[in-house]
Amino acid sequence: MTDVTTGSEVRLRKNTSSEGRLVGAGLATFVLFISVCNLATWNGYAEIVAALVGLVIGVAMLYEAAFGADELWTIALDMIVVEKTRPFGQPNTRFIRREEISGIRINRDKADPTCFRLALQLTSGERLISPQLPEVTHVRETTARIAEQLSFVDIDPPVNPLDATNLEMRIGEPVRKAAGTERRIVALIIAGLCAIRYAYRFWNGAPLTTAEIIFGVAVAVIALLSFRYAHTSAGAFWIVHHGELRVERLTRDGKPIVDTITGSDVATIGLAPDSRAEGELYVVRIDLLSGQKFLSQSIGTKEETQAVSDEIARRLGIAPEGVCR
Repeated sequence: MTDVTTGSEVRLRKNTSSEGRLVGAGLATFVLFISVCNLATWNGYAEIVAALVGLVIGVAMLYEAAFGADELWTIALDMIVVEKTRPFGQPNTRFIRREEISGIRINRDKADPTCFRLALQLTSGERLISPQLPEVTHVRETTARIAEQLSFVDIDPPVNPLDATNLEMRIGEPVRKAAGTERRIVALIIAGLCAIRYAYRFWNGAPLTTAEIIFGVAVAVIALLSFRYAHTSAGAFWIVHHGELRVERLTRDGKPIVDTITGSDVATIGLAPDSRAEGELYVVRIDLLSGQKFLSQSIGTKEETQAVSDEIARRLGIAPEGVCR
């Protein structure tokens, strides 16, 4: 997706690349193949229902991959132009005049807190949702430009801790000792449940197989590491001021610790894939001159995370050669 803001107009764009459509079509074909095979071999009622649900999902995925529309919203003076283009079909252009709009809101995606969209309520009762607003760090600025173009004075965007207009940018949630304690309790419970089978076999004098021994050792090691690093696995809470970055985190013992970073401490700032999250999510990575490394909590896509990284570099006054892209 590429969002563009040019001149006095505001443009919101949603594009699906050819590679993305091919991947979606391939996944849909796989789902359909599995569902058809299951219909041909399964006899149970539940299995047939599951296969039919898979067919519906596969068809929907294939339709979206083949015929899903790319959108471009151009917000000009007292008018919005909505253009939809499909791979197989003619472009569809719609003009929405200011007097047709009864209400405007900026919605924040519950699943993706870095995604903000424009929601229009028309006088006809229809409701339209735009593509994503550009750059999560400039949501307030973009909202103000939209309000100016459409002569709306009461558009208030949701709370955005990553907005560049904030006196302090907040990345992640404040770390809590309780979260680490809960992880330790869960690790102990899982380890105890896994140990029941071994205790039962030991009590009855039954020998353990090689696979059971390896599995038991692996569970013990994982439980030990999970227990030891339960507090540190909560990550760090970043508060970015002008000229200073405050990093709040927990030690292995659950004690709070605060690191203060200035621009003169930073060797490089860049992006890194979030190994703890599913999908292509990224974090901001800061390497200090001392050799210490800091990783933020998960932010969003590569473009969104890059915008946050650029704003941090600007606030800390990091030289361009220290910004990795």
